[in-house]
Formats: sequence, C-alpha cells, structure tokens
Amino acid sequence: MKIGVPIEIKNSENRVGMIPSGVFELTKRNHEVYVQTNAGFNSGFLDEEYIEAGAVILDSIEAVYEIAEMIVKVKEPIEAEYELIREDQVVFTYFHFASSEPLTMAMIKSKSICIAYETVEDNDGSLPLLIPMSEVAGRMSVQQGAKFLEKPIKGRGILLGGIPGVPPAKVLILGAGIVGYQAAKMASGLGAQVTIMDINMKALRYVSDSMPNNVISEFSSEYNIRKHIVDADLIIGGVLLKGAKAPKLITRDMLKEMRPGTVMVDVAVDQGGCFETTHPTTHQDPTYIIDEVVHYTVANMPGAVPYTSTMGLTNVTLPYVIKLANEGWEQACQNSAPLARGLNIIKGKIVYKEIAEAFDMSLETA
Repeated sequence: MKIGVPIEIKNSENRVGMIPSGVFELTKRNHEVYVQTNAGFNSGFLDEEYIEAGAVILDSIEAVYEIAEMIVKVKEPIEAEYELIREDQVVFTYFHFASSEPLTMAMIKSKSICIAYETVEDNDGSLPLLIPMSEVAGRMSVQQGAKFLEKPIKGRGILLGGIPGVPPAKVLILGAGIVGYQAAKMASGLGAQVTIMDINMKALRYVSDSMPNNVISEFSSEYNIRKHIVDADLIIGGVLLKGAKAPKLITRDMLKEMRPGTVMVDVAVDQGGCFETTHPTTHQDPTYIIDEVVHYTVANMPGAVPYTSTMGLTNVTLPYVIKLANEGWEQACQNSAPLARGLNIIKGKIVYKEIAEAFDMSLETA
C-alpha cells in the first residue's frame, strides 16, 4: 500500500502522523511511505531520518495526497485539505466529527473512508488511540492552569502548591477518566487540594484507592459542582462521551458564582467543550476572559509538546496502520472489531451513531 504522511497545517500543530521507526516497520513489509518534506521537523525528526527508514520525501502536501492510498495524520483535515482528499482514499486520524458539521459534510462529499483514532475501541470499552493524548492533555491542563493562575496573566495570583503557612490552591476536576486522573496526579503532586468528580462510581473508587490524601473524590451533580466552583481556583474539564459532543457541565450563569481570576481549562474542547462558554483557541492566543474568569481552551494541547506526543501517538497507532496496510481497510475492519469501531464515514455514508445523531442525519450500516 502507498501511505502518505503530510505536514499538519492546523494552527500550532507541531506533531506528525508517523515517526521514522514507523516508516521502517512499513517499508520492511514492502509498503511505500511518502512523507512531505519537513513533516517531522517540529517534532524533532529530520527528512534524512525518514529517508534512511525507507520513505520517499515529497515537496508538497498536494503530492502526498495525490499518491497515497492511505493518509496517516494527527488532526482532522482543515478546509484547505478538503479538496485534496479523494474518493476511496483511507484517512486515519483524529476527526471529532460530532463537533464540526462542515468537516463532516466535507468528508461525506469526498467519499473517502474516514477512520477516527478517537473511536477505535477495545472490547473492554477503552479507547487505545485516545489514551496517550489524553494522558498528555491531562498533565498539561495542570501545567497550563498553574501558569494562568499567575496575576500578570489575569489569574488569581495563587501558587498551586502553596508554601508553609499558606494554603495551596483548590483544584476541581470534572471527569475521572484518563484526562481527569492524570490531571489529579499532577495537581496533587504539586501539593494542591484536589476534588475530582464523576458519575462513574467505579472510576471514583479507583481514584480513592490510588490517590494521595489531598485528592477527594465526589459524585458529580449540578448541585455538587455549584458547591465547589465558588472557591475553586482552577477548574479542569475532562469529560468525554465517545464520539459525541461533551455535556455542558459549567453553564454561563455559573461564572458569576466564581471568584475573579479563577482559571478554567477545557480539555474537552475537541468534542465541543464541557463549559458552555468554551470556544477553541490556539497556542498563540490561548485564553480569553468572560465575567473575570480566565478560559484556556486550546484545541490541540498536546501539539505544544510534539516530541512526547508524537512518540506516544505512534506507539499506539502503528499496529493499526500496519494492519490496514497489510490487509486493506475492508479486510482489516472485518478482522478487528476495535478497528471496525473506528469507522465513522464510508464513501459518503455516516456509519457511526453519535455522529448521525449530532446532525440529525441518517445512519447507514458499515
């Protein structure tokens, strides 16, 4: 199979869909890999390394899309790429369709085969291709939240871990999944007072059993959320509904109950965000303020640490890329239930329920 790896052209996206070791694993199986020149540069990988691994370097994104039977990316195609995607071409990347009707309609029009990293699902319900980026984003949410709590950036001016004689910051985390757990791990390690909320009692029990004493688990409800936001310094939204829009757990009216300089970090922004006031921002302009509450809502947080993120992503995507290349997408999805669950749009037809429901469109059979 001919596999293409283009440069990511979404704003501030520094990751790349495949590292040289992944190229090597494909070329030694007699597949052809075409990498756009400098695609890996911002992640720390040079064209020479890709060439040594067996890749062919192409000068333009158009050339990569033109020759490839399968495109391996990191982020969803943006408008400039829509017309480059061909009928029957496999596109394997993060899509998050439910949060973008224009993207959904463009991929329907392209009649390509869209396999979404975020909905590849193991039989135990885990999302193996989402986990490493959720781990990165969860840890970064605390790192960024701590920074934006500083007064020059309009935060409350509080040190996350406090100092002897001065209490630490209070951190409220919504969601006890991968993002929330990693955020709690980082915040508690810095000495903050952490409350993590979820409606999944199994997840809360795990938090209670494995976290230090400065982490408290609590069942999530609107009443309990309103109780905590009045004195929270940092609020992290890490709620995920697989393939669907995130629920709005913090509404606009709640902002008036928060103290000036409170920081909210919405890691669920890719799925529409779990704060009503969320809209996507970039690493160049990451925050905005509503009712004196600082919002950090960067849609590709792991793109700021591309070496770590790219390595972690390739570790989990490569086995699926190899399977798709070896068997073709139809046979691979027949042989792999997790991969079949990654099918979102096939040749102009939506085959994933949550996407069809998001836009009130018909659901086809995969």
